[in-house]
Amino acid sequence: MKSLNYFFSIILLGLFPFTSFSQTEGNKEPHLKNIRQLTFGGDNAEAYFSPDNKSLVFQSNNPAWGLECDHIFTMNIDSAANNSSYKPRMISNGEGRTTCSYFMPKGMGVIYASTHEGGAGCPTHGDLRQGGRYLWPIFDTYNIYVTDASGNNPRKLTDSKSYDAEATVSPDGKMVVFTSTRSGDLELWTMKPDGTNLKQVTNKLGYDGGAFFSPDSKKLVYRASVFKNKEEEEEYKKLLKEGLVAPTNMEIFTCNVDGTDVKQITNLGKANWAPFYHPSGKKILFSSNHHSTAGWEFQLFMVNTDGTGLEQVTNDSRFNAFPMFSPDGKQLVFSSNRNNQGTRDTNVFIAEWVD
Repeated sequence: MKSLNYFFSIILLGLFPFTSFSQTEGNKEPHLKNIRQLTFGGDNAEAYFSPDNKSLVFQSNNPAWGLECDHIFTMNIDSAANNSSYKPRMISNGEGRTTCSYFMPKGMGVIYASTHEGGAGCPTHGDLRQGGRYLWPIFDTYNIYVTDASGNNPRKLTDSKSYDAEATVSPDGKMVVFTSTRSGDLELWTMKPDGTNLKQVTNKLGYDGGAFFSPDSKKLVYRASVFKNKEEEEEYKKLLKEGLVAPTNMEIFTCNVDGTDVKQITNLGKANWAPFYHPSGKKILFSSNHHSTAGWEFQLFMVNTDGTGLEQVTNDSRFNAFPMFSPDGKQLVFSSNRNNQGTRDTNVFIAEWVD
């Protein structure tokens, strides 16, 4: 997910209770200062900054807002931080399931994926725990849309009978990267912000997704499947035909925007995902459970772009993911189950970043 995929669906399915842990001496988060909670209730994730650093766009299924599945909202950061009853503006149309929103450049609106043309209700996904595995549905009714910042004047950017989602925009505003099954596999694609000039970026078997651009707009960082043997490859292909994926073994990769110079950055095992470039372009922040014996604890880590210097960033709570630096590099937004009073809620938090 990007998307509320395997990891976030663990929360939604309630496979284990999330308990909030308070920070104690020796359990600090020195890179994070003045942490503020911005949402209160439900599952809130994939919060990303506006170009002016003042707003966020995110997805939520908060039942207090009358939601049954994920929809896209925008919030003013200061208003949300100072009022726990603040209700953000919904900009998706309230139909289908939506995911993976991102601000377009220079106030041109918001891009996101939606299944609403496939039906007004939340799409069903069947048993996501079959065979004891954690599965994520790849709905072929997802297409990518762009609206203005108020949710008006929606335009369709992709129109295929495939999964098109996980779109993000380059800092220079010239390119969009997204994940699609249009070639038969979960690959990265790029296009112009108007939906033209489609180009396939990756072509190796496996799930390539959740991509973000480097600060100079020249490279991509993304998560990708890593198969241990032929049996895992065959299982991946079988599940994909059923519209499912089990993304339990993934590592962080980078490449040029044209797909050249592919490099595997992590080799940690288990699930490494939700990567985002540090403002310097020399480090990558990501979520991982590689350190967790049971595999249930996800913390934020940071690593150099050559794979060295691995450092743990968060220690509070058992789920921290979807990090994004503000365009000015001064703040970090992320999703966490901290402060949830023993519920399964996951909320959006913002902090001042300290290098």
